Amino acid sequence: MTEKSRPLSEILGSEQVPPHLARSVIEERLRSAILDGRLPPGRALRQQELATLFGVSRMPVREALRQLEAQSLLQVVAHKGAVVAPLIGEDAVDTYALRVLLESEALRQSIPLLDADDIALARSYISQLENETRHAEIGRLNRLFHMSLYSKASNKKLLHLIEVELNEEERFLRFHLSSMGLGKLTQDDHNGLVDAANDKSVDDAIRVLERHLNTAAKTIKAYLNSRPVE
Repeated sequence: MTEKSRPLSEILGSEQVPPHLARSVIEERLRSAILDGRLPPGRALRQQELATLFGVSRMPVREALRQLEAQSLLQVVAHKGAVVAPLIGEDAVDTYALRVLLESEALRQSIPLLDADDIALARSYISQLENETRHAEIGRLNRLFHMSLYSKASNKKLLHLIEVELNEEERFLRFHLSSMGLGKLTQDDHNGLVDAANDKSVDDAIRVLERHLNTAAKTIKAYLNSRPVE
């Protein structure tokens, strides 16, 4: 049985949820299953099936699906409804070019306001990444590391857009990290980012970020181009 054909009850569980928590619980369970690959790209999610599974009306299901679509984890496809969004693909270079623009601005806003606790938190994520071997956890820690440096940015819309892009990267890393060999280089750049942030050197941090993301984009593009056509 493929992942796309597994019953949702096996993937998400089938316990009923309280009506007043339905939207948030359904959103979080679906989000977790998408990020860890239990719901793979292309998997269709039917509103009525989800409503029956969780014992709720279709309204909280519809709201949860809309939230996940806003996070770029779902797409609405004609005649299929909501489906799990594809991973980073041929537009990898464009995706990372956008991240450079967004995350550079976040660093400009956030670095002057970061304190010792923020720097310590970022370094703690690096320490965990250096010792972590589980691909799912590496993707999660990578997202948390980057967001820890952007957390003091005043533009919350900007932070939302960045987190959408980091979610996409997290999903890709969970599926493909073992084939790419980015580990040590990634931590060198992460350390450079934290050092620059600690020194309040915004320009240096942006230079490290640009190098980091451009290298990742080239590596992902080369990896995708090297894979056999399915």
